Amino acid sequence: MTAVGVLALQGGFEAHLHALARAGAQARDVRRVGHLAALDALVMPGGESTTLLNLMADEPWFDAIRAFHARGGSLFGTCAGAILLAREVRRPSQPSLGLLDVAAERNAYGRQVDSFETLLEAPALGGLVPGVFIRAPRLTDLGRSIEVLASRDGEPVLVRDGRVWAATFHPELTNDPRIHRAFVESVSRVRAA
Repeated sequence: MTAVGVLALQGGFEAHLHALARAGAQARDVRRVGHLAALDALVMPGGESTTLLNLMADEPWFDAIRAFHARGGSLFGTCAGAILLAREVRRPSQPSLGLLDVAAERNAYGRQVDSFETLLEAPALGGLVPGVFIRAPRLTDLGRSIEVLASRDGEPVLVRDGRVWAATFHPELTNDPRIHRAFVESVSRVRAA
């Protein structure tokens, strides 16, 4: 069974754990750098990116996540997690892992009160999928290796760059399992290769 961890320092990690279990993964929370060793993939959930950065300062998370990816681990960042994976963060600038060839603009859809749900165009996932946007980032300046898996009004909201996935919204807050299932299946294919 595919072992997928969810970074459980802050944010919506519980909902991701449930969604991953429904998608057929062996889901576990990740609270220490040492937990990465037993995983095939890591989900970096939403929350608040600057708070996550502060919490990650207790251990060498950036080095550990980069090493995890370098040895073949897959990554999936949602909302704040997507921001941390980006090559560049804007509005304002902040450190990031640089593992996803995009720029992320923080809070691009507005404040908490501007949160919304909508259907997203996702031909790669079989049609429309629901998306929950909460203080969501916008992905811009996409590199050539980026594949857009879902969009909203022509803007990319779910992308893949090899073994790195990112969503600007919260797929874990819906009952639709397709995004987590597609990610878990992609991780299983990497394991089998």
